[in-house]
Amino acid sequence: MHLVYYYLSALRGNPLLIGVTVFQLWMLVDAIRREEWLWAVLIFIFPGLTALWYFFMVYRAAPSATQGFELPGAGKRKRIKELEVLIHNLDKPHHYLELGDIYFQKGDLAKAEGCYRASLQREPQDIDARAHMGQCLLRQKKAEEASTILYQVCVENPKHDYGYSLMAYAESLQMLGDTESAIHVWKRVLEEHNYARARVQLGELYLAAKKPDLAQPELQAAINDDRHAPAFQRKRDRVWIRRARSLVR
Repeated sequence: MHLVYYYLSALRGNPLLIGVTVFQLWMLVDAIRREEWLWAVLIFIFPGLTALWYFFMVYRAAPSATQGFELPGAGKRKRIKELEVLIHNLDKPHHYLELGDIYFQKGDLAKAEGCYRASLQREPQDIDARAHMGQCLLRQKKAEEASTILYQVCVENPKHDYGYSLMAYAESLQMLGDTESAIHVWKRVLEEHNYARARVQLGELYLAAKKPDLAQPELQAAINDDRHAPAFQRKRDRVWIRRARSLVR
């Protein structure tokens, strides 16, 4: 009890110690959320440099290529192990697809691509595997191959993955410099959905084309919708809302 009182007293008089404490708690919470249990225990037992080490080895090392580009669903370490066993024993395409989606969400795009290709070798016409493969290639800047795959998916089913495949196709067109076609596809997305990801990128294209009168309503609509969105959606869309606010300013 005396130690706690002493520590709290030291905090009040030392802004640097407050900063270090907040940083350690931040890293501890992050380790728990990632299910990095060993790191969580080490940060708790050996505070200080352990938290800093975790920041560079795990927190900063996590790829951000898929930030704001989620596929439906998420994965955990336990499920990865289960899928690896199923693949070894059964070698089914849908197991490769699910594993690829988990790696995509984790930001390990090379492993995700390998899983999608393995799935397509076993079931070449699977629309989910083709669509997610296209998204994975796009995040790796392989826009031409991604655009071809995503175009075929969207012709087959324009509403696939609740419009996510169509959004990825629009992004591949942007990456290839086909602005006019990208604008057309973004407008198609917004006919069915109200995604901040779509509104902000459409607004950016309008600004690049020197059409601020068309960009402003899209960006402002994304910001206004975010104010009334549920917490999980605001967390998912925050990268787009930050960009929208920056463009409006």
